[in-house]
Amino acid sequence: MTDMAQGKFEPAEQVAAGGAQPGNLDIMDNAQHPIGVVLEIAGSGSQIALDLERLNECMADEDPSIGLAGQVGSQIKIRVGNSWLLASVRNQRQDRRAGGGIIANIDFLGEGQEEKLTGKIHSFRRGVTRYPVPGALIYPATTADLRQIYASDGRANIQIGTVYPTKDIRAGLYVDALLGKHFALLGSTGTGKSTSAALILHRICEAAPEGHIVMIDPHGEYSAAFKQTGKIFDVTNLQMPYWLMNFEEHCEVLLTSNGNERQIDADILARCLLTARCKNRLADTMGKITVDSPVPYLLSDLSNEIQNQMGKLEKATSSAPYMRIKTKLDELKGDPRYQFMFSGMLVGDTMADFISKVFRMPSAGKPISIIDVSGVPSDITSTVVAVLSRLVFDFAIWGRDEKTNPILLVCEEAHRYVPNERNADGSSVGRILSRIAKEGRKYGISLGLITQRPSDLAEGVLSQCGTIISMRLNNDRDQAFVKSAMPEGARGFLDSIPALRNRECIICGEGVAIPIRVSFDNLDEVKRPASEDPSFVELWRQSGGEEEAVYRTVQRWRSQGA
Repeated sequence: MTDMAQGKFEPAEQVAAGGAQPGNLDIMDNAQHPIGVVLEIAGSGSQIALDLERLNECMADEDPSIGLAGQVGSQIKIRVGNSWLLASVRNQRQDRRAGGGIIANIDFLGEGQEEKLTGKIHSFRRGVTRYPVPGALIYPATTADLRQIYASDGRANIQIGTVYPTKDIRAGLYVDALLGKHFALLGSTGTGKSTSAALILHRICEAAPEGHIVMIDPHGEYSAAFKQTGKIFDVTNLQMPYWLMNFEEHCEVLLTSNGNERQIDADILARCLLTARCKNRLADTMGKITVDSPVPYLLSDLSNEIQNQMGKLEKATSSAPYMRIKTKLDELKGDPRYQFMFSGMLVGDTMADFISKVFRMPSAGKPISIIDVSGVPSDITSTVVAVLSRLVFDFAIWGRDEKTNPILLVCEEAHRYVPNERNADGSSVGRILSRIAKEGRKYGISLGLITQRPSDLAEGVLSQCGTIISMRLNNDRDQAFVKSAMPEGARGFLDSIPALRNRECIICGEGVAIPIRVSFDNLDEVKRPASEDPSFVELWRQSGGEEEAVYRTVQRWRSQGA
């Protein structure tokens, strides 16, 4: 074992390290003096020994990156020829056999060239061309080094916060890389996830004011955040035509049976739906029409066709399947909660207008549309999200000849819509979102997933996200799930996920130069989502007006949004 592993560093080694003379070191000059030595080399990482005396001297340095030198999550650099290798400290342990020295594992992040005059890193890039050899000296990465590494290198980026542990280095996300290969924002409840999501989307909208962003908002939180810069849709103004549903989505809404009975009902619905679609005058100009064709039809035509086919039955044939479908259809037509979708006023051919309105084409200065589905009846919420998601996908596929603009689809509470096999309910929304995750980037679709339970996501979906933004996760299963989806070089950062403060995160993947820990910027009050936790003590000290509030609530409850 080397002397370095025992907390000692001989003067001769100091001289070899770059001209330092024996004796006391200038605390302000710690960046020029080694803090350890490489013990073992592996493909993705290595083992090093750290000098306790040097680490103690670094702790007094005014440069925060040097003050944390050698600590878990900090960055160190190793000279290889004319280049510097940058690495992250993954873990530490005391080497009792060597008199109390510190042994640490590191993960290589990338390499950069050395500026001749200053010795700082520049032209940083991921990957390792040449590895160091055992015995190579280790130096702390300075704030100046990190500033060069985190520089945008000319690529379009949005700034979202400050890089830890520095005080002034801005954390940027490369927009094209972030959106081109999907991203996920993860974090337990109460960590500031919604506000952070709003911050990222606001920055994207500022950088791309003619963008096209569709956000599914299941709780009505984001309407407050984007009422000035986005278009808000809910059950009062969405007006999504029922005939945009494909056959699978029709089955989810209209069929109530299970097992063998469901297949019988589906066959009946397919025949009747095709007949109803073919009655539209568009059928004469479109050629072949299928049950999936987005062709308008009258609900009354579908109901009458079900009635007609039921009238042709032989006496021995049961009419129960026909009655089940017709009863459900009549329920949807008569229930005011479903009028945003199943209204007789939505029979016109408004498909192009609906897509332009929801996809913000043109954006008219409001590049994001918030689809508030909190008022949608729970039994068709997944179907509504499935229709919107599928429209994004189909529009991208059929718009390739037009070279249509890319679209960003953001799903809050993503684990509800793309659940794993254990929680799967067979709904179409999980299938279409999984397909977008796997194939969407080929067609110019970006998927943003926001969830507090990543372990409940469908297997493989998180691994399709090129950039992962992880805030604090309290659940061990969630932590393990995220670690398995992140690259090897980020492991040292991931160990700090349970200890992150609110509005802090670990970012790794395509959207950043190297894995980083970031403290998010504060967001203006008018741009924040309505996701603040209520103050029980404050609200329970107030009194007055409760009876009137209860009465108004009951009125809204009974009217069901009518």
